[in-house]
Amino acid sequence: VQVVESGGELVQPGGSLKLSCRVSGVFFSVWDIGWHRQAPGKQRELVAVVRRSGTISYGNSPEGRFTIARDNAQKRVYLQMNNLQPEDTAVYYCKANLGPREHWGQGTQVTVSS
Repeated sequence: VQVVESGGELVQPGGSLKLSCRVSGVFFSVWDIGWHRQAPGKQRELVAVVRRSGTISYGNSPEGRFTIARDNAQKRVYLQMNNLQPEDTAVYYCKANLGPREHWGQGTQVTVSS
């Protein structure tokens, strides 16, 4: 199983980024896929998750600025992030979850700074 994130980079406050997570080696459509993030000195937190049913949940931090979407044909989940702020700076991780089974990616760095 491989979980690979991409799209993180340095962006100015108020800017946008779109992260991508590709999952291979599993029957993608039956897995719940989520984005989590970890800022320096802080615990890892849920950003958003899209379940195999299509239902979506968001963590507290994005406050309506982030949108998660999945493309089962491409085996990808995307995280569109708008109006980014310095407090969004973190390593963003993708996790594939099916019952007790879970697989994490290595993360992609998002830095919001002027």
